[in-house]
Amino acid sequence: MSQRKLFVTTALPYANGNFHIGHIMEYIQADTWVRYQRMQGHAVNFVGADDAHGAPIMIAAEKAGKTPQQFVADIAAGRKQYLDGFHIAFDNWSNTDSPENHELSQQIYLDLKKAGFIETRTIEQFFDPEKNMFLPDRFIKGECPRCHAKDQYGDNCEVCSSVYAPTDLINPYSALSGAKPVLKTSEHFFFKLSDPRAVEFLTEWTQNGVHVQPEVAGKIKEWFGTRTNPDGSTSTGLDDWDISRDAPYFGIEIPDAPGKYFYVWLDAPVGYLASLKNLLNQRGEDYDTYMADPALEQYHFIGKDIITFHTLFWPAMLKFSGRKTPTRICVHGFLTVNNGEKMSKSRGTGLDPLKYLALQMNPEWLRYYLGAKLNGRNEDIDFTAEDFMLRVNSDLIGKYVNIASRAAGFLAKRFGGQLGAPGADGQALLQQLRAQADAIAQAYEARDTARAAREAMLLCDRVNAYVDANKPWELAKQEGQDARLQDVCSTCIEAFRLLTIYLKPMLPAVAAQVEAFLQVPPLAFADAQTLLGAGHAIGAYQHLMQRVDAKQLDALFEPPAAPAAEAVQPGGEDIAPTISIDDFAKIDLRIAKIVECKPVEGSTKLLQLTLDVGEGKTRNVFSGIASMYQPEQLQGKLTVMVANLAPRKMKFGLSEGMVLAASHADEKAHPGIYVLEPFPGAQPGMRIH
Repeated sequence: MSQRKLFVTTALPYANGNFHIGHIMEYIQADTWVRYQRMQGHAVNFVGADDAHGAPIMIAAEKAGKTPQQFVADIAAGRKQYLDGFHIAFDNWSNTDSPENHELSQQIYLDLKKAGFIETRTIEQFFDPEKNMFLPDRFIKGECPRCHAKDQYGDNCEVCSSVYAPTDLINPYSALSGAKPVLKTSEHFFFKLSDPRAVEFLTEWTQNGVHVQPEVAGKIKEWFGTRTNPDGSTSTGLDDWDISRDAPYFGIEIPDAPGKYFYVWLDAPVGYLASLKNLLNQRGEDYDTYMADPALEQYHFIGKDIITFHTLFWPAMLKFSGRKTPTRICVHGFLTVNNGEKMSKSRGTGLDPLKYLALQMNPEWLRYYLGAKLNGRNEDIDFTAEDFMLRVNSDLIGKYVNIASRAAGFLAKRFGGQLGAPGADGQALLQQLRAQADAIAQAYEARDTARAAREAMLLCDRVNAYVDANKPWELAKQEGQDARLQDVCSTCIEAFRLLTIYLKPMLPAVAAQVEAFLQVPPLAFADAQTLLGAGHAIGAYQHLMQRVDAKQLDALFEPPAAPAAEAVQPGGEDIAPTISIDDFAKIDLRIAKIVECKPVEGSTKLLQLTLDVGEGKTRNVFSGIASMYQPEQLQGKLTVMVANLAPRKMKFGLSEGMVLAASHADEKAHPGIYVLEPFPGAQPGMRIH
C-alpha cells in the first residue's frame, strides 16, 4: 500500500469554556482514526485550535476583567489535562487569533474578492441606543424566525440550526443592556453564495457521494430547493452570507475596511489551515508546497450542529479562493444518556471528563465504549452506566485481557518465557484471526469503529473457545504434556498480539503495555501478516486493566451538592436598616395626579411633571424616568409622591417633591424604571398610611 498524505482536524472548540464530553467524544473518534492511519504507515498531520474570536469572548472577557487575548490564553492553558488524560494526540494546538490565521483569512478574502464573490451592501443593522454601539450578532437575542424558539442569538438558532440575519429575529433585545435595539444603516460585506458558480459547485460537491455521508447529503439537498420551515413559511435556494461585523468586535480586521471585522465563522475554519501552517513552520516545512500536493487528503471531524458552515460556506470559500477543498466532512451525532436523555449536571446525568479522570477511571474504558458505539454515521449515541460496565468488564477484561493472563504465567514458569510453535489447530485459529485484518481495517477506514470492535470481540470469543477446549491449567498438571502446553499458550499469546493490533487505535496505552510485555516494536497493521514465531521471548506479564467498579459509576453521575444558600438581595440590594414607626411617620406620602408631563430641554433623563396633590395648587417635580416613558403615557395618571421633601433647586428649575418609582440595583442586568400607580378610586391628596 502506497503512503497516503492526510491532514486531519476536529471542530474548533469555542474558547469561552472548558471541554465537555461532546468535545472528548469527537476528539477520541478522530484520534482513533488518525492512529489507525499511522498504523497503516500513512503520514498524518492532526491539528486543533481554539476558536478565539467573536462577541461571546468579548462578553466573557469583560466580565472576568481580562483582555480577550488573556481570557483565551487562560482557557487554552486548561486543555492539556483533558487531551493527555484521554490519550488524544494532536500534533499541534493553536488559536484563531494567531498571526497565521490573520494572514490566511485576509488573503482568502482578497482572493474571493478578486474572483467576484464579495459584494458590499448598505444594510439596516441593530444599534443599542443605551450603549451607543452597533450590536454584533451575539449581542442580540430574540425569537427564532423559523422555529420560534426563545432567547436565540442573532446569527443562528441553537434549536433548529437555522442561519439568519439578526434583523429576522422576532422581538429582539440587546444582550448588553436589555434595551430594544433600533435599526441604523451600515455597510456590510457579503460572500455571494447564491452565485450560479457556487450553486453549481456545491450541488455537485455535496451530492456526488464522496465528501459527506448519505444522510448528511440528504439534509443538504433540502437547502438548495424550496423547503418548509417549522413555522410553516417557505425558503428557497442559498442565501448570500454576511461575513462582516462592525466595531467593537474581537476578530480579524477586513483589509482596507477600517472598523469592519470578519464574522467569526469566516475565520474559524481558516483556523484549521492556520494551525497546520503553524505546525509546518515549527518543523521548517513549506506550507504552500505541502498544500499544493495533489495527493493530499483533507478530513474534518465535526458535530451535526455545524453542518451548514462546513458543507456550504467552507468548501465554497476554499474553491473560489483557489484552494484545495476538503476530501471529506465526517459528521457525528450527539452523546445522550439513559436512552436519549440530554445530559445535565444538575440532574446527575452529566458526564464530566475531568471528574471521570479524578475518579481514576481508566480513560481507555471510555475510548473503547465510545468506539464500540460510533459507526461512522450522523447518529446520536447513548451512554448508560449498565451498558458501560458490561461492555468494559465483559469485552475488555473477560474476553481480551484474560487471554494473555491465562497463558503468560505458564510460559514464564515452565518455558523461560519462550514461545513454541503452534500446532495445526493453533495455526488454523491464527489464520482465522489474520484473515480478518482487512475487514477490520476497512471498518476503521470508514470510521465504523463499532464494527471493528464487534469483529475483534468475535475473534476473542474464538480464542477463548480454543482456551476452554484445551484447558492449559489441566495440561500443566499432566505428565508428558509440556510440548502441548507450550503450543497452546504460544497460540494464545500470538492471538493476543493480533487482537492487540486490531484494538490498538482505540486502546493506545494498553497496546504500549502489551508491546513492552511482548518485547516488540510498536505494532502496525502490517504486523498482522506475520507471527512472533517459535523462540521469541516475552517479558513478565503485568495486569493490564481493572474492572469497572459500580461505585465509580455512582460517583461519576452523582449530582453536585446543592450550593450553599446565598443571601437573597431583593431588587439587587439589601433591605435598609430597621426604622421605627415614628421614623416612618415623618415621611408624608400622598396620592398625586399628573396634570401635565413634558420633556426637559437639555436633558435625556428627566421629565417635568405638574402634580395636583389636593392642595388647591399644583407642584413642579423633575423625575429621571424619561428612558421608560413618553410624556403622553403619564399625563392624567395617578401616582405617589413624597410631599414633605424639601424643595430642591436644579439646573432646570425648582423640584417640589419626589415621585416614587421602582428599579433594580443592577441597571445593566435588569433595566427599567417603573412609576408607582395606585388602584382606581384613590384621590389626589390622600395620604399613604
